[in-house]
Amino acid sequence: MSNRLALHMLAERGVTLRQVAEIVHKLQLPYNDELTVEECEESVMAVLGKREVQYTLYTGIALDILAEKGLLPQPLQEIMENDESLYGVDETLALGIVHVYGMIGLTSFGYLDKEKTGVIRSLNNHATEIHVFLDDLVAGLAAAASARIAHQNKNAKQYDSEDSGDQKNEDPAP
Repeated sequence: MSNRLALHMLAERGVTLRQVAEIVHKLQLPYNDELTVEECEESVMAVLGKREVQYTLYTGIALDILAEKGLLPQPLQEIMENDESLYGVDETLALGIVHVYGMIGLTSFGYLDKEKTGVIRSLNNHATEIHVFLDDLVAGLAAAASARIAHQNKNAKQYDSEDSGDQKNEDPAP
């Protein structure tokens, strides 16, 4: 399995690498004005390289597809068709992606889940397809890729326990 398969599955559902990267770019640009969309694409690809992220995407996308085909047992089928606001399993699954890169990803996910930025909005509002999971999975993927970039920001102040006044510009582990 690879991040290429995950990209292919996303593309089949109408989501491109560029669309996710643009969301990441919007999230991180205020903290890094030299950041490019291409760097954001690299970060998305790195997140997609993690098997646990791939498995999460496969699961959520499969559930959306099964719901579109009417193949889920009741009441789950009706819950998915109505995108019930109290369902919450879609957000819970997406949090599995978010937590790969820590709490900063969680705050970004909350923002994206509320604001429905970029392709997330069109997935959420799609009239003929069911994207109960996909909109949240894309938000989780973008939030994780954004957090990954934040963790690697060379300009972020780091604190040394011996002399907290010194600033170090060492690369933190991704």
